[in-house]
Amino acid sequence: MNNKRPLPPGLVYLADNIVTRRNILGTPKEYGARWARDLDLPRNSDTVFFAGCGYQYSGDLEALMSLIRRLDRSIIGAELPMRFANFQKTLGADLAGIYRKVLARGSRGEAQPLVDAVRVLRGLGIDFGYLAEEEPCCGAPLYFAGLRNKFEGNAREAFRKLKEKGVRRIISIVPSCTHALRDLFPSCVEGYDLEVKHFLEVVAENLSGRKLRFPREVKVTYHDPCQLGRYMGLTEEPRRVLGEIKNIQLVEADWTKREWATCCGGGGGFEAVFPELSQMLAVNRARELAGTGADIIVTHCPGCVMQLKEGVRMLKDGKIEVMDLAQVVSMAMED
Repeated sequence: MNNKRPLPPGLVYLADNIVTRRNILGTPKEYGARWARDLDLPRNSDTVFFAGCGYQYSGDLEALMSLIRRLDRSIIGAELPMRFANFQKTLGADLAGIYRKVLARGSRGEAQPLVDAVRVLRGLGIDFGYLAEEEPCCGAPLYFAGLRNKFEGNAREAFRKLKEKGVRRIISIVPSCTHALRDLFPSCVEGYDLEVKHFLEVVAENLSGRKLRFPREVKVTYHDPCQLGRYMGLTEEPRRVLGEIKNIQLVEADWTKREWATCCGGGGGFEAVFPELSQMLAVNRARELAGTGADIIVTHCPGCVMQLKEGVRMLKDGKIEVMDLAQVVSMAMED
């Protein structure tokens, strides 16, 4: 990728993958879509579930970040694997796949929040489809890396593909994807007319009268993802949803919540550029949330889930879990 301004190798890697492979890791799109293989979701629908890169490739992202953090503390530093990544990509190698095998990761269990989200939407009576490997990339990292021309080109191409598929409405689950599709695309795509809602909004709007019961009595604290809370203003909805679930007691930090929530240290490629600092922020936020006495940290962003799991791991606190909100709601739905 030719840039007039130098970019950190980590951001170059992510941006180049979006431009050339239409996902942040450059992994075959068919691989990312495997999570839905047995769910019998229609391809043709005017309402589609937009899964996004973060959840579909979460296992690979965790593996990659684990390696980057190890190397960042070593004598060779974190830039080498990213430069090596660009070299491998020119050879057609699936670098994320290589890291995944080396670190014994890659179970499709990491995409469980997507499976749970589909179950929840179906349980609420929502009709929708999924484009699978034909789902375009929102390109949000290009925007936040300052590559506005690349982002705008990707946005126009993504819009064209969605319109070709007859899409009119999108239910998006990744906060950064939702923000891009809802708030950024209209400013750079002429005639943009897609209705975009976040999964959380759809759930909050359709919960009335539903019986929800978590399998056991637990104390839960909620971490507001930056883009969900600060960018899209969705801070009341997750608390309202959790409040509808029996056996859940919501406990929160005194003031580091809602739009004032402390960042987990992920997002915007920050973790790929400053891996050690990102880990420190994850530990700090995990410690704050563990201080509430919660049994479960609930959040609703693949990056936040990854960061907070790392923070809890570093704290060596085996008593507290990290779960995605989609998982919690799915578990609480009575059949």
